[in-house]
Amino acid sequence: MLHDRLLVRQPSDDGERRSSSGIVIPATAQMASRLCWGDVLGVGNNVRNIQIGDRVLFNPEDPLEVEIQGDAYLVMRERDIHAIASERTEQGTGLYL
Repeated sequence: MLHDRLLVRQPSDDGERRSSSGIVIPATAQMASRLCWGDVLGVGNNVRNIQIGDRVLFNPEDPLEVEIQGDAYLVMRERDIHAIASERTEQGTGLYL
């Protein structure tokens, strides 16, 4: 990746979901705009706060999609990330907003 770009794999959510109260939400239900979590697979040399292996929160309508060897990935800028969930806990809880 170049500059401040990230390569992110978004987990597929093709099926139905359950709400926190146990209600089944079908896959065809319309939802308001939601942020999604994804796994960082590559970072550019100017990315400051994100490392490979971090989980990031982003708007799925913003990034560009690229297909590599039949798999779909997202390419986005570091500034498009809303939060980082990482295993590094030397500076706090591991969730940075």
